[in-house]
Amino acid sequence: MTFSNSNNSNLFGRFKIRPISLSENKDTEPVIPPSEVDVAAALQKEQLNLANPAHSDLPALSRLDIIQKSQIVKNWLPRYTDMPLEKFGKYILLVNFKHYLDTFAELYNVPIYGANKSMQAATYDNITIINFGMGSPNAGIIMDLLTAIEPEACLFLGKCGGLKNNIPTGSLLLPIGAIRGEGTSNDYMPKKVPALPAFQLEKAVSHTIREYRQDYFSGVVYTTNKRVWEHSRKIRKRLIKMKATAVDMETATIFVAGFSNSIPTGALLLVSDQPLKAEGVKTETSDKTVTANFGEIHLKIGIDSLKQIIESGESMKHLKFE
Repeated sequence: MTFSNSNNSNLFGRFKIRPISLSENKDTEPVIPPSEVDVAAALQKEQLNLANPAHSDLPALSRLDIIQKSQIVKNWLPRYTDMPLEKFGKYILLVNFKHYLDTFAELYNVPIYGANKSMQAATYDNITIINFGMGSPNAGIIMDLLTAIEPEACLFLGKCGGLKNNIPTGSLLLPIGAIRGEGTSNDYMPKKVPALPAFQLEKAVSHTIREYRQDYFSGVVYTTNKRVWEHSRKIRKRLIKMKATAVDMETATIFVAGFSNSIPTGALLLVSDQPLKAEGVKTETSDKTVTANFGEIHLKIGIDSLKQIIESGESMKHLKFE
């Protein structure tokens, strides 16, 4: 069996298929175990499919892998949310607070799916809001599952801790990037790849904020896996040295996993606390106060940002993902 791909040695190494020399045994047919014959046949077929230049730099089984992933996520997105695929809109709001989901459902009189599931969702007019939970692993999961519907845009409405004295609680923060301190994003892209939002999406959010006559801050968010860190001098010093504007647990993962999955992503964060100050560490009471005073406008700006994008008809992909 012959292969025209220049990376034959890598393919043979990966699947343990040894090239057969004609001088080894001219009288007998080379024997390859059936499972490897199947793999070899799949590789040969896949090489013909890879004539598409957009996939020419990918491993030979990549498209087979993509097909398998698509089958998984189309099954798992409804499994996690209890919402049928046809009910999802193409424009996604990601949140990790049930209050935002409930408010959305009340505003548009729509049902909430997944009351007994790990994630809940509701849809109105091609916009779907998903409460995916907290932390970077959950952020990675939802970004993978969303490939089942191939969203046009995905906007994360999260909370963050402000790390600058001039940024009070209740402020809006539009991240221009995120520091990948969480680890989950390493499974999507090499560590040197920056975590960046889609520019067009952030531009639309900025415009909507101004329409609401609100101010906002911009800066870099440090995303961490560790929730209880406020007592750690080591972490506090690291954050100060990095000159990060805020800290959260999801933004970098959403940006990187979104880029990896060809989903344009952005974020608008609500500053809920000031964790570098002893009196500024979030409590249940302080969080409820911030949500009551600023949560609704945070959500409405997110909704109207997506509406603006839908009405404009512009693509949010500011560069080619391939």
